[in-house]
Amino acid sequence: MLTPAERVAICLKGSHADKVPFTMYGCPQNAIEREMRNRGMCINDRGGPIANTYFKTVHMHRTVEWDRKLTKRMVRTIYDTPVGTVTTLHNEGGGPGYMHEKMFKIPDDFKTILYILKDTVVEPVTDFSGWQAKKDYWGGDAYITTGAGVEPLQLFISEYYIGMEDFCIQWMDNRDEILKLYNAQIEINRQFYPVLAKSPATIANFGGNLITSLISRDEYEQYYMPHYAEAASHVEKKGILLSSHYDGNCGTHRDLIAKSKLSCIEAFTPAPDTDMTLREARDAWPNKILWLNFPSSVHLRPDAEVEQFTVDMLNTLDSVDGIIMGITEDLPAHRGLDSCLAVMKGLERHAKERPELYR
Repeated sequence: MLTPAERVAICLKGSHADKVPFTMYGCPQNAIEREMRNRGMCINDRGGPIANTYFKTVHMHRTVEWDRKLTKRMVRTIYDTPVGTVTTLHNEGGGPGYMHEKMFKIPDDFKTILYILKDTVVEPVTDFSGWQAKKDYWGGDAYITTGAGVEPLQLFISEYYIGMEDFCIQWMDNRDEILKLYNAQIEINRQFYPVLAKSPATIANFGGNLITSLISRDEYEQYYMPHYAEAASHVEKKGILLSSHYDGNCGTHRDLIAKSKLSCIEAFTPAPDTDMTLREARDAWPNKILWLNFPSSVHLRPDAEVEQFTVDMLNTLDSVDGIIMGITEDLPAHRGLDSCLAVMKGLERHAKERPELYR
């Protein structure tokens, strides 16, 4: 019998196993989780070590504050540089909405953020024994993946530097300043690619969270696609797949995504949560791996409906080659793993009802 990791490995090669694999980034431990593991759930362990980063001269320190209103411990990170100081604030436990303040607050912060980026050093991992240690720990129950950084422009939208609203304003008012940061981040990313190419990785995720209502087609072509191509030029010859976490609407950019050097669309979330069905995605990207996110809204339905939705969605396809079912977003707290188990039952049913697709 195939291990969960072996099923994923087969699908990442563009083929299919005895059933569509089911993966999660992590999973609370309880009786349902035990049943899911026994049924073949695969953990997507994204912690494959590639490199460490540090600052040459920036002094970074943290303080812990108690927020009476939120009743949470808040961590304030202070970045002191010769040209200014910026801070961030996040709640200690992480989770949705964990970031409360990003670095950028006023235009004068641009020069400080630029200093921080130019002060960043990438230190490659030279001993990859940690990868084997992870595999030994999981014993076939997890697939080890890693990251290839974040698209240089997306970094300032998604991560802790600027944030989406301020980015939109500054993109209009101070685009030259944003582009200075963008160019500095390009140089940081370029230090990662050769290290990634030497690693034991088989797939690496390059950013994502693309917002097509914010990033136009022209901007996608100019500021995203070239970096996928550059990263791919390092890793493709080593047999490493390049993926990106596209969990939002992709319809308006589908033809450009098809032309991109991404080998895998990770976290693709089909309708009803986005503007593309699974069939439309497969038709648009016939040669890319689709590592899905099961639509979050469907988790709210009764288990029987979740199971049937899973079967019906897969029944729209002529082939399950290169299809992996995943959970990449937060689950509704009151549904949680019950719904996930229903998805797994749907995957098993599909394999039994459509055996011709699994030969």
